[in-house]
Amino acid sequence: MPSLRASRRFFQADAPTLARRLLGCLLVRAHPSGVRLAGGIVEVEAYCGVIDRASHAWNGRRTPRNESMYGLPGTAYVYFTYGMHHCMNVVCGDEGDPQAVLVRALAPVEGLDEMRRRRGREPERDLCSGPGKVCQAMGIDVAIDGVDLTRDDRVWVERPARAHALEIAVGPRIGLGDVGEWGQAPLRFWVVGSEHVSRGSGGAKGRRRGPRVSSPRAG
Repeated sequence: MPSLRASRRFFQADAPTLARRLLGCLLVRAHPSGVRLAGGIVEVEAYCGVIDRASHAWNGRRTPRNESMYGLPGTAYVYFTYGMHHCMNVVCGDEGDPQAVLVRALAPVEGLDEMRRRRGREPERDLCSGPGKVCQAMGIDVAIDGVDLTRDDRVWVERPARAHALEIAVGPRIGLGDVGEWGQAPLRFWVVGSEHVSRGSGGAKGRRRGPRVSSPRAG
């Protein structure tokens, strides 16, 4: 049976295109305990590289912290923020072009007991309803930064076995500072009707763009 694991070609797209592709895919984490953790990706944000004032790579900024953004498409970019949260991004585009997609929310499907152990007594809809929650529930931290999602055996992305239509909403990204027009750019995408989207996302509000096929031919 062919592997559903996303290949390099899947990630070779600009950030808004990959953001749409990722919706409906599984983010999978092989936890050190031996448990497989997985969740369907239901909310993402696109960051468009050196031109994007909200990006860590705006204006060509390159530091040890964001070096992974300049890697091959399909590289994981994980960073620590606010002294308490990890956030995971998927690098895309071409090597050296620091575009990435932030994974904002998952619908948990495997390893829920381990997720609850890590997250505490939260209802299922809140286990992964935000980028920091995603990383905490899945056991993702800076040790994952820079890994190749197309080859690494700790974390990867799986495409759906069969293409299916999703209704996708589009809106501005959340929690940005003073980044001018980029603050209102329609670069956040989420699955309409999902109860797992982050609380600040506005639920089903936004410009709807659907139905869309979440499993692209690229892969």
